[in-house]
Parts: sequence; structure tokens; C-alpha cells
Amino acid sequence: QVRLVESGGGLVQAGGSLRLSCAASGRTFSRFSSDAMGWFRQAPGKEREFVAAISWNSGSTYYADSVKGRFTISRDNAKNTVYLQMNSLKPEDTAVYYCVVDRVTGATMSRGEFNGSWGQGTQVTVSS
Repeated sequence: QVRLVESGGGLVQAGGSLRLSCAASGRTFSRFSSDAMGWFRQAPGKEREFVAAISWNSGSTYYADSVKGRFTISRDNAKNTVYLQMNSLKPEDTAVYYCVVDRVTGATMSRGEFNGSWGQGTQVTVSS
């Protein structure tokens, strides 16, 4: 069973930056792993939505249109960790951000077609 722990959330002003981290334990990921890890978010009163995903073996990345050009997802094999660098933050980015992993491609994860392991979430609040 994979355990995911997110960190790095907080309060930031519009235009600012945050970096989220998601550390995985219980399995070791490498360039041979057929997994994807990703980030989803859920704002109050809204459904959970896809933000970004990365295929662990190829490093291919996928983004929601709303964050393209502002957010960057990356991975560190040695630390078994995925990051989400968030720049030019907007109030509408305010949400709880969740990390997820599954044995699917990043493209499949971006379509929500998976049933993987989730982290507990980290709050991101962007003030105007």
C-alpha cells in the first residue's frame, strides 16, 4: 500500500508562488515504473478537478488548461517525491490540493480514469 504525504500549502497573496511536495512511501518509483503521479484540487462547493500529472518513467507531463504556463509538475526519483511549483497564483487557485498515484499513464490520470491512492490534502489559499 502506497502512502502519500503532501506538504507546502499555505496562505499567499495573488501573484505569489508556492511549491507543494508529495512524498511517497511503501513503494519505490523509478524510471522503469509504469505509474503516474498527479495533483487534483477541490474548492469549497465544487467537484474535485485535475491539475497536473506526470508519467514516472517517461517524465511526460499533463496540465489542466487553467494552470498551463503557471504550474510545473516534476519528480525526484531519489526522494520518491513529486512537486508542484505554482507561480502567478490567483484567488481561484484556492483549494485543497491532493496528491494521487496509480499504475496508469499520465494521460489516463488527466482524464480521471483511475482508482489510485490519495494523500490527505494540503490547503492552498490565495488572497486578492
